[in-house]
Amino acid sequence: MVTADKVTGGQKYTGIMASSEIYDPSTGKWKTAASMAKPREYHTATLLNSGKVLVAGGEGYTGYTTSCEIYDPSTNQWNTTGSMATPRAFHTAILLNSGKVLVTGGTTFSINSATTSCELYDPSTGKWNPTGNMTIAREYHTATMLKSGKVLVTGSAPSSEIYDPTTGQWT
Repeated sequence: MVTADKVTGGQKYTGIMASSEIYDPSTGKWKTAASMAKPREYHTATLLNSGKVLVAGGEGYTGYTTSCEIYDPSTNQWNTTGSMATPRAFHTAILLNSGKVLVTGGTTFSINSATTSCELYDPSTGKWNPTGNMTIAREYHTATMLKSGKVLVTGSAPSSEIYDPTTGQWT
């Protein structure tokens, strides 16, 4: 998973990984960073306004997870943060203008178990809160921030929908 100049987790032929690496665009080189507390794949990594990176969900050795971690590049340390309510992988995460992170859909227990559920992460509290559910279950989808501050979600279905952060509703 790549976020700005950071890479986290994934899968290698030997199994799921907890490693992370940092890319320096000025030198074109990678360097090893601290490893996450939990190996995972199919997670999201979101660059927060603070410069830290939120890694959410994914699949670990025991299945899909609710666990989340924050990487601080200034200390090269990972710390656990609040867990999501729903275990998920193949989901999407996007930083909202408010600084909160919107996580949408994904699969919850196995392949082809897409969900409509969405959650909001608040970096100031380290907690997740529910928000409006999408109208269509989605996995392997994308989320794009619009100029209005609303979020366009598309993929995994022949339609798209828009999330309004001020109301928490989808249209």
